[in-house]
Amino acid sequence: MSINIIAKNKKAYFDYEIIEKFEAGLILQGSEVKALRAKRANLKDGYCRFIKNELFLMNVHIAYLNTANSHYTPDSRTPRKLLLHKKQLDKIFAKMGRDALTVVPLMVYFNERNLAKISIGLAKGKQLHDKRHDLKQKTLNREAQQAMKQR
Repeated sequence: MSINIIAKNKKAYFDYEIIEKFEAGLILQGSEVKALRAKRANLKDGYCRFIKNELFLMNVHIAYLNTANSHYTPDSRTPRKLLLHKKQLDKIFAKMGRDALTVVPLMVYFNERNLAKISIGLAKGKQLHDKRHDLKQKTLNREAQQAMKQR
């Protein structure tokens, strides 16, 4: 199983505690697929929203590729529909309403069948002290690794 990772959302792991992950398909234009293959995507400020019982990816930037068709230039931050099973959509919608969770994009990649997929996560926002604690742990782990390397 080999996947080709296009973009990761490191900020989501810093700002949110990821509770559950889902894999979803993306509806894209042809030029957007070319841009993804060129690794021209940014998930930093992205989020997901329900519109008429369907989940849409909002505010994710997929850059326009100059080598694509110049007659049609799609908006780089247009909402993109996510393809999930009905049971998964119901589960996400219920947890969002009940537990006040957010759905954030974590990673865009091509799977082994060369289909564009996105990993989304049900997330709970972290408080400032949680973020500080994570940074402290990360620094301590890095220092421990460096000390082990020097021995």
